[in-house]
Amino acid sequence: MFRVNNLAEVPGQRKIFESPGAESSLPVAQEARRRLDRFGASSLGDEELLALILGSGGGVPALAIASRICRQWPDLSRLSTIPVAVLARQAGVSVTRARRLLSAFELGWRAQAQVESSGIAVQRPEDLHPLLRREFQGLDKERFLALYLDTRHRVRGVETVSIGTLNASLVHPREVFKSAIGMSAAAVIVAHNHPSGCPKPSCDDLELTARLDRCGRILGISLLDHLVAGDVEIVSIR
Repeated sequence: MFRVNNLAEVPGQRKIFESPGAESSLPVAQEARRRLDRFGASSLGDEELLALILGSGGGVPALAIASRICRQWPDLSRLSTIPVAVLARQAGVSVTRARRLLSAFELGWRAQAQVESSGIAVQRPEDLHPLLRREFQGLDKERFLALYLDTRHRVRGVETVSIGTLNASLVHPREVFKSAIGMSAAAVIVAHNHPSGCPKPSCDDLELTARLDRCGRILGISLLDHLVAGDVEIVSIR
């Protein structure tokens, strides 16, 4: 998901100091914006990308904060699972900047997930396991997903229907089938995670599956399966 560039190999790249002042950071930020406009985002290093996302909004220059974040979290993907308040405190940034950063990570993740999921041919539940593990990784709340398939059972869309509390997710059939009707899906697979780590379906899970199945039959859109993800296993209710 993240493109890592060697800053020394990027033409025109200037050295970024660990704690630059406003005077030293301004030319570097301007250079980053110039190369972004001319060569695209792939020409920038991680610190520059973070700095442009963080933008203004505090007394500390964005490049100084970006440098600190890259040192503290070498694996940038970990940032996407940190709550806003915790990220703001640990990274030493304002809540506004933390929101910008997490929003950018989520948008990038969704764009990548759409590319990776598009066209997956589902012949058995295991075909979706890699996609679902990525979707549910690191979550401490229930997330309920709907996957929309065409007549050949290829995934044409993935949508988050609801995000619940630590142990509950509120789902209504109309939210599941609204997009299915809009994209003329032939079938639907739903999936959700159990933050407890245990994938055993609950009584509520079984009841919801039966309700969705009845609604799908009325609409002519088959509910192929309901998958429940734990820490290790993914269970198919079907």
